[in-house]
Amino acid sequence: MSNGSLKLILFLFIFLFSFSSFSDPISGQSVNLKVLDKISSKIQSITIKVNEFLKFGTLKIEVYACFKRPPEEVPEDFVLLRIFDTNNDNDLEKVYQGWMISSNPTATPFEHPIYDIWVNDCNISIDSS
Repeated sequence: MSNGSLKLILFLFIFLFSFSSFSDPISGQSVNLKVLDKISSKIQSITIKVNEFLKFGTLKIEVYACFKRPPEEVPEDFVLLRIFDTNNDNDLEKVYQGWMISSNPTATPFEHPIYDIWVNDCNISIDSS
C-alpha cells in the first residue's frame, strides 16, 4: 500500500468518525430567562418550568422544551417557547414562537417595544434553578 493511499484511508476514517463524536443534548426541566424592561431599564431573572407558563407584565411566556449541550462540549442552551402579548382589547396575541439559543439571541430575536427576552440557562434538574 502506497503512502498516499494510506493517508487517504486515514483521512476518510477521521472524517467519517468525527461526526459521531457529538453527544445528544440533555433535556432540561426549567428555563432561566432574562427580561429587560426597556422603559425602566431594569433586568429581571425569571424561571419557568418546561410545559408551564408565566405572566410577566403584559406578556404570557410558555416554555415547551429546553435542551443543554453536555458538559464536554461548547456550552449552549436551546429553548422552544411561545410568547403572547395582551392587546388593547385584553386579548392575547402571539408575538413570538420558536427556538431561542443562549449564545446567539439575535439568531431568532424577540422583538417587542417594551420587553427584551433572552435565554440565560436551561436547568437540568428543578433543584438547579
